[in-house]
Amino acid sequence: MVEYDCVEYVLHGARQEGEHRIAPCISTPSDQDHVDEALSRVYRFTSVLGFYKRGYVDITGRSWGTHIIRYSNPRDTFTTLLQGGKRGFSCNHMPVIEDDQVRKALAFLREGRRLERVHEPYSFLSFFKVIESQFQSKDRIAWVEKNLDLVTEERAVKRINELRGKGVNVNQHLFESGRCAVAHASVGGNIVDPDIPADRKRIAADLDIIAALANRYIKCDVEVPDEMDLYKTRDRVAPWHALMSPGAVAALKARGHVESAEDLGKLEGATVSVRLWPDAPARQFDPMTLLPIESGDGVLKFIALSAQGTIVLAFAMDVARGRMHTLLNEGGMRSGVEIAEDDVEVYTRYFHSVVGNRVVELTIEGAEPVDCEVVIPVNIIPRAPEEAVAQALEQFRRSKQQPPVGVQEVKGA
Repeated sequence: MVEYDCVEYVLHGARQEGEHRIAPCISTPSDQDHVDEALSRVYRFTSVLGFYKRGYVDITGRSWGTHIIRYSNPRDTFTTLLQGGKRGFSCNHMPVIEDDQVRKALAFLREGRRLERVHEPYSFLSFFKVIESQFQSKDRIAWVEKNLDLVTEERAVKRINELRGKGVNVNQHLFESGRCAVAHASVGGNIVDPDIPADRKRIAADLDIIAALANRYIKCDVEVPDEMDLYKTRDRVAPWHALMSPGAVAALKARGHVESAEDLGKLEGATVSVRLWPDAPARQFDPMTLLPIESGDGVLKFIALSAQGTIVLAFAMDVARGRMHTLLNEGGMRSGVEIAEDDVEVYTRYFHSVVGNRVVELTIEGAEPVDCEVVIPVNIIPRAPEEAVAQALEQFRRSKQQPPVGVQEVKGA
């Protein structure tokens, strides 16, 4: 379930049931009298979702019911799976598009990416519309001329250089031999003839250029980020800035340190829950108490202590760089306290799941969740968490069966 722009959407992944393949589907609330409005909203949602995930999502049909049902018609559904796994899909932090011109550009891009695998000439036309819908003719020509030299996609650059090597005006070529040749079929005019292989090869090669230009316009001119752009730029710890004093935030952003615990404001001793996204937090991790321990070079280190006092998790909040990190080697089960089986189970699963690239998310009430960076193991072979849990529990139970140190065990005759 996703809440995007204050509306709920349920994303149903592709499924395989025997020989029957069920296509992906999206459900959203709507009364029967406003289905078209809901469908239009879903189109807009899929435009952003597809661009954000660096692929495409398109709607091929719809149905309406009094409860959630899956629409799946294999005759009109063309599916290319880009990502799979029970916990492999995240569309958090998708941008909300409010400008209608940007909405149109994303809609044409969605259409172009969908048609790339179906019909290359019409895909070219849709990508061209991304730019054409944003400019007057003169301004479009100037924009394309400027951005042809800024394109970085390898195949697009190769095709641009190839055309220029033949003395072709690439800007004019894209319009006349691409846009007009696809859109029109006038007698004696330049067209993309479906029966001529050379025409199809030409438009397929030029498709790399126009697709790169369309993508560049959305990313660079109207600054709509995809998930990789956002990964590079998003300040993960910004939701916690409001919990600290402005002075503490400024000092850490300047790669300094915090003078006193009082400057940390509500962050000092805060109640936090820790979970392996997207699962609910384990009982030992909800609630935990946040206890800062040191700071320096823009980084605030702290521990999260379980309510039972049995487990310590360590983290580093890099305010200067906007990142949160798990410190696996500095956490663990505390010595000198009574440790239970479920403590061993929960911590072992946490440790090996993080080593296996699971994302840790920390939540303080009233603030957006903060996600930690993925751990990249070095000189270590990750283990399946459940196997590690089973072994840890077995070792723990054996340790409980051993006689106390200093007590001699006497066996009967």
